[in-house]
Amino acid sequence: MASLREPPNEQAILNIYESMRSELSQIYSNITDLEMQVSEHSLVVNAIQPLDQSRKCFRMIGGVLVERTIKEVLPAVHRNKEGLEEVVRKLYETLEKKKKDMTEFEGKYKIRLRKQDESKEEGSNKKEGNAQGVLVGAASASQ
Repeated sequence: MASLREPPNEQAILNIYESMRSELSQIYSNITDLEMQVSEHSLVVNAIQPLDQSRKCFRMIGGVLVERTIKEVLPAVHRNKEGLEEVVRKLYETLEKKKKDMTEFEGKYKIRLRKQDESKEEGSNKKEGNAQGVLVGAASASQ
């Protein structure tokens, strides 16, 4: 019953591999977005920290703009920033785990990516030079 754990054919292996690559790309994108939010929170903290604590400021809460004082807003912005930093740290851990899983999957099924310069050396008359990477290995027989 080992066949239940093994993908049945090369196309299934390719689909799983592409899904893993897509997942990695999505994690990278999420990390980038959250790091930008952390940066924006830092800018806000640096801008309002030196100001008078009783000065009024405005904060968006659930799509509603509310009037508060800096004294009330600054701790909330700090908490949000720390929470975002924690999420980014966890995403980096997840990213490393997914990379490791993907490397193991590549090793198990002997999957490797052909880089742009390698494809030029192997067949300069082919028009594959524009590709970022070409999947070679388990799925190569389906071409």
